[in-house]
Formats: sequence, C-alpha cells, structure tokens
Amino acid sequence: MGKPLRTPLRGIVPPMITPLLGPDTLDSAGLERLVEHILAGGVDGLFILGTTGEAPALSYRLRVELITRTCRLVGSRVPVLVGITDCSQSGSMEIACAAANAQAAALVLAPPFYFPASQAELTGYFERLIAQLPLPVFLYNQPGNTRHVIGTELARRLAELPAVLGIKDSSLDMIYFHKLIRLFRDRPEFTLLVGPEELMVEAVLLGGHGGMCGGANICPSLYVDAYRAAAAGDLQRANRLQQRIIDISATVYRVAQDESSYLRGLKCAVSLKGICGDFMAEPIQAFGEADRAEVRRRMVAAGLVDA
Repeated sequence: MGKPLRTPLRGIVPPMITPLLGPDTLDSAGLERLVEHILAGGVDGLFILGTTGEAPALSYRLRVELITRTCRLVGSRVPVLVGITDCSQSGSMEIACAAANAQAAALVLAPPFYFPASQAELTGYFERLIAQLPLPVFLYNQPGNTRHVIGTELARRLAELPAVLGIKDSSLDMIYFHKLIRLFRDRPEFTLLVGPEELMVEAVLLGGHGGMCGGANICPSLYVDAYRAAAAGDLQRANRLQQRIIDISATVYRVAQDESSYLRGLKCAVSLKGICGDFMAEPIQAFGEADRAEVRRRMVAAGLVDA
C-alpha cells in the first residue's frame, strides 16, 4: 500500500537517480540500497523519473519496472511522486496508469518537449491530459529542457483544476518564483517547490514550501536539516547548511566543463558511497577513472566520504 499524499506537501522530496547495471537494465539491489539511504535521511517524499532520474532516456518498460519496484520498496513510509513528462500524451498516460497501479501518490508533469507550442496550446494540452489522469499532479516548470515556460497566467489557470496540487520550478528565475509566491499567497494548500538545490533555502525563506534537491541522493539529511532551519526561520543555521550545499554544487557537480557534469558528478558521488553504480543512459557517459578520482577527492574535502 502506497502512502497517500498529505496535502499541502512540504519539505524535501529528492529527485532520485535511476540505478542502472547497463543499457535498459535496472540495478534492483542498488535501487533498494538507494531508497533506504534516502529515506533514512528523513525526507518528506520521493520523486522518480525526473531529470535527475534520466527519465526521457529510459524505455517505457524500464520506467514501469522502476515505478513498481520503488513503490513496493517505499511502501507507506513516504509518498512517491512519478514523473510522466513525454512528447506524446499517450506516453504520459501509459506511465501515469503504471504509477496508479503501483499505488504511487501523485504525478509530476512538465510541458512536452521538442516541438514549440504557444501558451494557449499548452493550456489545452494540460487541461485535456490532466482531465484523464488517474492521480493528482504537480506541474513542473523546466524551460531549460522542455523549451517551454509554464507562464504565471497558465499556472494560475491550471491551479484551478482540482487535480493540480502545486508546481515545481526549475527555471533558476527567482523573479518568476517571486511571482508564483504572490500569485498563490491566498492558496496555502497549493505547494511551491524549487528544483535547483542552491536556491532551496532562499525559496523557503521567501515563502516557498521545500525542494526537490538532487544532492539529497548523496546526503539527504543535509537538505532536510537545511529546509527545516529555513522553515523555522533559524537564519544562522540555515545559512551554515546552505554553505555546505553550495560547496557540493561548486565542487562535486563541476568536475567536468560540459552541461552533463551535474548528473555525472551526482551519480558518481552516490557510487563512491557504495550505494549503486554510476552507469548512465545514452548518450551521457559515466566519468572515467581520472574524473572519478577527482570527485572522490572533492567529496573527502567536503566530508561526504572518509579519506
């Protein structure tokens, strides 16, 4: 039995990496270790099949297997949120139905990527799809990967749908996030989360409700503690923990100079903790030995692994 979603959702909901043994092959043992590691950090939920989970690069078969296994492992401990973003509406529905069958708590939906679309077209797309979904949904604003912004007017309109519970913003645009806070200031039941972990403390201090922080795959308790300090208004503790989060971002995620360095570094870091391997879905490739050694050196300096 999955855990029902307690609304409004608050806190840290890590976007889990997807442990892989090889092409289109889930690492089941690594997945179990990863789930237990993340939940032991006191997180408030688990988000699978997002960007950090490499979802667009995974087959539908593997996505369904991941959903089923993760929901079974988590059980009723925390709500599981499942990403269903796809280029096709039928693809999103297929994953949504698998999530419902596995007793996940909610879905996460970004605009379809690849083709350009107007805000009016996106409005129709979201309204038609959300009307068919078997679970409640969180919107996902991820313009860097989808080419589309969920504009504030679109967010306002979609928030009127009973199935829409909140929005995750990964735009890196704090002016946009300010606008969301103002837009929903009279909707305390509506959840506002940020994706970029570097902005989580700031977002909570502004009135946001938490974050989907990739670094919580490495050290979940750090992000939980930082969120709780910010939510309690403990600025000194929040700022101290924020500096640790920034240190991870500035070191572990920046070993390579390419745009995939964050995800490669994150998966490498988790593997160096002995939780699961760092095999990546195509076209991204895991770090070679030299870069792995550099990630380890930086993790030792940050106190994330023993020397």
